[in-house]
Amino acid sequence: MSAIAHTQADGVPGPPPTGPWRRRWPRWAPAAAALWAVLYAAVEVTWAASGTTVPWKAHSAYAPAVQLFLAAVALLGGGACLATTRTLRRPLRAVVVTALTATLAVCVVGMNGLPVYFVTLATLSGIESATGLSQVLLNTAGAALLFLVTLSYRRRLRGDCPRCGWPHDGAGDGPLVPPPVSRAPGRIRVAVYLLMCGLLPWAGAKSIWSLGGDALGVSGQDWQRATNAHASGPSKALASAGIDVTVLAAVVGVFLLLGLLYRWGQVFPRWTPFLSGRRVPRLLPLIPAWLTGIPLTMYGALLTVAAPLVAVGVLPEIRPSPPFTSSSGITWMVAFGGFAFTGLGAALLVAARSYAARTRPSCAEAGKGGRPPLTVILQMTGCLSSFR
Repeated sequence: MSAIAHTQADGVPGPPPTGPWRRRWPRWAPAAAALWAVLYAAVEVTWAASGTTVPWKAHSAYAPAVQLFLAAVALLGGGACLATTRTLRRPLRAVVVTALTATLAVCVVGMNGLPVYFVTLATLSGIESATGLSQVLLNTAGAALLFLVTLSYRRRLRGDCPRCGWPHDGAGDGPLVPPPVSRAPGRIRVAVYLLMCGLLPWAGAKSIWSLGGDALGVSGQDWQRATNAHASGPSKALASAGIDVTVLAAVVGVFLLLGLLYRWGQVFPRWTPFLSGRRVPRLLPLIPAWLTGIPLTMYGALLTVAAPLVAVGVLPEIRPSPPFTSSSGITWMVAFGGFAFTGLGAALLVAARSYAARTRPSCAEAGKGGRPPLTVILQMTGCLSSFR
């Protein structure tokens, strides 16, 4: 195991690094996560005590008992974050990692409505619920902080640099060295393309309706009348041109996918004014990919499972609502939505994982003191073949 100046053998940080604050995130992330936990718990208890309605899906709200449970889970996670800064015996380390992982999972589930709120805000359609959006944002912030704490703690337990994850001597607050620009391996590209095919039935049906055609027993006029009833100005303008706003959002997701797969997602291409040739900030595509891919995959998987259960009678029949005129039509659309959201979400996660591995930098110190050079590190991660 490598001996790192700022990491002790028991996973506790040693002398603090002195670099800029953004380079010292492994040290301040536990305290930030603990503050988030206190804030989250206070908000949940306040909502539960006052009977505030906090929706988690259409026509359904969190029960007060659930809100109190979420407050307790947040405090448990916050305590675990603070415990990562202490000297712990091996059994207690496992307890801390388990608490962090469980709290992170709860927050990830609470992010489920993030893409929906993003689309409504981007199209100026208004916010259906301020408390619902606040709940989603609180869970998203918590998931991000808990992920950082869990990642840095597990790296310290292995004796690696908590910032870059590679074993090296010296403080981990110096410059980062990015790896060579590369595209995703062929198997990753094929997997992403196959997952993207799940968009075709859903996008096809919506495009037919937007262009005035009929599909699944729904006429184009009825669809446009129903969707324009509560649509914003930009949404109506796009619909008048035969473009469904949700399909356009999916196209944006596909554009993000291509950037994650190919070299132009790491270095700005020639057609980007003022930025051509510059390195793309690593988190610029990764953050939207994670924040969109995780909720879409969870929501799509739920729809994918529910639709066939409804079709065979295990779940109650879905009552049609305008513009749908039959239960079978709306059930098929639920299935199409499940394929689309699961496919796009999983494709984003697969592409983001590949992008994160291929763009993972190392501290400048990693190449000193007899440590493995960058090429050896890339061989260890299985990424070197994609550079050839």
